[in-house]
Amino acid sequence: MSEFAVGDTDFLLDGRPVRLLSGALHYFRVHEGQWEHRLGMLRAMGLNCVETYVPWNLYEPEPGRYGDVDALGRFLDAVERAGLWAIVRPGPYICAEWENGGLPHWLTGPLGRRVRTDDPEFVGPVEGWFRRLLPQVVERQVDRGGPVVMVQVENEYGSYGTDRGYLRRLADLLAQCGVTVPLFTSDGPEDHMLSGGSVPGVLATANFGSGAREAFAALRRHQPRGPLMCMEFWCGWFDHWGTEHAVRDAADAAGALREILECGASVNVFMAHGGTSFGGWAGANRDGELHEGALRATVTSYDYDAPIDERGRPTEKFWRFREVLAAYADGPLPEVPEPPARLGAPVSAVPAGWAAAAEVLEVLGDEERVAPLPLSFEELGVDRGLVRYRVEVPGPRQPYALAVAGLRDRAVVYVDGVRAGVLDEEDAVLPEPVAGPAVVELWVESLGRVNYGPRQAEPKGIAGGLRHERQYLHGVRARGLRLDAFTAEAVGKVPFAELEPEPGRGPGPGGGVGGGPGLYRVVLDVAGAGDAALALPGWGRGFAWVNGFCLGRYWSVGPQESLFVPGPVLREGPNEVWVLELEGPAGERVELA
Repeated sequence: MSEFAVGDTDFLLDGRPVRLLSGALHYFRVHEGQWEHRLGMLRAMGLNCVETYVPWNLYEPEPGRYGDVDALGRFLDAVERAGLWAIVRPGPYICAEWENGGLPHWLTGPLGRRVRTDDPEFVGPVEGWFRRLLPQVVERQVDRGGPVVMVQVENEYGSYGTDRGYLRRLADLLAQCGVTVPLFTSDGPEDHMLSGGSVPGVLATANFGSGAREAFAALRRHQPRGPLMCMEFWCGWFDHWGTEHAVRDAADAAGALREILECGASVNVFMAHGGTSFGGWAGANRDGELHEGALRATVTSYDYDAPIDERGRPTEKFWRFREVLAAYADGPLPEVPEPPARLGAPVSAVPAGWAAAAEVLEVLGDEERVAPLPLSFEELGVDRGLVRYRVEVPGPRQPYALAVAGLRDRAVVYVDGVRAGVLDEEDAVLPEPVAGPAVVELWVESLGRVNYGPRQAEPKGIAGGLRHERQYLHGVRARGLRLDAFTAEAVGKVPFAELEPEPGRGPGPGGGVGGGPGLYRVVLDVAGAGDAALALPGWGRGFAWVNGFCLGRYWSVGPQESLFVPGPVLREGPNEVWVLELEGPAGERVELA
């Protein structure tokens, strides 16, 4: 048993000054079979601690219905076996470039801007969640012989609001739940963020990517005493679909790390290993300085240009950081672990079966609902996936513009079964006028809920209405298709049509039965299972599964060109791949390399 405390200038372990050399690793972005390897990589880089968030929405998809919440405890046990300390950031909001910043859609939908405040309708569910989650943290605190040394109160609240009563309530709730290790907050090193996000009596830390001396000077204006810590040292960055891949020079990042340590501060490298937003859990952001602009969806890979890449391999940044951190180690650093096994040989195959999107919706979709105006994803109970909206344009009438108000995502539009355009602006108009009578379908895919800034908690789907000329179209039918519906048992009921393409031609344009939006089934025969990359050349946008494990979203706009497949997901012999192509046309092959 040990005591970890916050001193006047240092962290103290049983009264001795210690420096936390931490690295961020989100256990939920790494396959459990690879936790041990990734933690070994952190130790080999010279770190003595690991930091992780906990995403509430991953574990409570509906009020009171919990998933594998105990995964956090298993991870903390792995941390202890690896000889590391742990920093836990339980939220309830985490940002993390994660869907809705970790908040459940069933809570943000009805509450909107009342989330992350002292509103009883928000803090009530938070208390229920914390009382379910935190016992496994409490029993693994360092003063009980475990690895947990600190727990965070909220996350970067100074970037969002000023409700100090809410922050105080969370700090008190953590204590009531049995948290006895030091609490902390983390915010940008700006006066309005530190004043808005800090709690009297709770250690404040700063998040930044460079300029350590200036950042710590700002922190000292708000907190004259206590250890200095950069809780998020941004050594890289994340990517949005349709942009360039973000890269930070390794020497520049190592220099910024060295400056933090020369200030006598502790550090948490964000990210030490980014991993992958499996399951379509990647979030989104709004463009612009005030984060009020166009929606930008985050890619599936959370590589982050981190020192340990998405597949767990050391990069040049790893070696540069190891050199810097070695000077602060108690002894020689451990050897770098051998990388996980890789796929023995590349394999590819053409799709063997196809079912049109409407057929998939019929089998796997939720019950269709009708309302005067379009129902949001939240009202339909859809967290990740898509919704088909159907509305009739009365007639006879001449062609008029068809407008969609409050579109929060991307819509592929069909008029009388013929594709009529793709809309991706909040207030969008179909390129060609529509005459009546007609049936209009809008297949709207959630590109991820906003995870940061003032637009968090906004509803997904169509939040306004559909207009023909100036007239609202009422009686809108909506049917959701959730990613969680894609289980082996459910997909087994989908009426796949066998595809027999001509030699050298897959089911793309002009070949086979498919070629458009729908679910494709592919069988890949693997010899030498191990880490791999799933490539979908020629495909448009959608989601992919391997043996029922959802790898996440793919999109031909880049910059991500393939999906990471953890070795434990594959098996020797036949492996079943599902590809839900949402925009079309489909490519000719699926490749595993």
